[in-house]
Amino acid sequence: MIDTAHILLFAVMQGITELFPISSLGHGVLLTTLLHWNLNRYNPDFLPFLVVLHLGTAGALFLFFRRDWMALFSGVARARGRADNPEARLFWLLVVATVPAGLLGLAFEKHLRLLFSDAGVVAAFLALNGVVLLAGDRLKHRCADRRPDTLSWGKALLIGFAQALALIPGMSRSGVTLVAGLGTGLDYADAARFSFLMATPIIGAAGLLEVPKLFAAHAHMSVGLVFLAGLVAGVFAYASAWILMRYFNRHEFQALRPFAFYCVAAGLGALGWVLLG
Repeated sequence: MIDTAHILLFAVMQGITELFPISSLGHGVLLTTLLHWNLNRYNPDFLPFLVVLHLGTAGALFLFFRRDWMALFSGVARARGRADNPEARLFWLLVVATVPAGLLGLAFEKHLRLLFSDAGVVAAFLALNGVVLLAGDRLKHRCADRRPDTLSWGKALLIGFAQALALIPGMSRSGVTLVAGLGTGLDYADAARFSFLMATPIIGAAGLLEVPKLFAAHAHMSVGLVFLAGLVAGVFAYASAWILMRYFNRHEFQALRPFAFYCVAAGLGALGWVLLG
């Protein structure tokens, strides 16, 4: 029997942790394992359920950055599909950055699903995510600031490959793309903006592939409840985006350090629990 409270609490957790650089997938695996929540990660409809929560996040991000997206679409229209103005160039940079995660996700989907079964591995990757965030703060000190639309195509692709690391539970999509953005010379706020903008197409593409599975005959979850959970995730994701953009606009140094310490502590704590439990 699926516990409705667990589904909605999972949605709240998803909405918060998807944008904070602390790995929503990692928290999803660890919380359901360590707290013995009645959510079966091995059901065929669990991944589509996760995708609906991500779609809630994507909708919240599109709403939050609606002016940016309107400017991007307008720029592409003015340039007639070419990268002839800053908005059109940024749009195509986001497209380039989306490609690696999309291709690698399709190629290694079955192998990546296996990682969901090992909470110890997920905890270790969560701790590693914290180390990556600490490295990101050091990268910020070495780089000159630049605007996202001035990135080279190669650097956009680099951020895209960083995003692909988030296919591993425990590695944060927003965290690794923030760090990659800092490494290319963006400041915290612009790296976060680029990271949040590039989240929308990759999550939308995943939704097109996975959501139809919820309507299959073997589905164990109520479709209505799942979409309610997606709405809840979206509300909390919107609040998270509002908080984080203001946070990164106000912090010029070591902005990732609190999240890094949390990930290392939570990852090592969870790993100890798994090994000793």
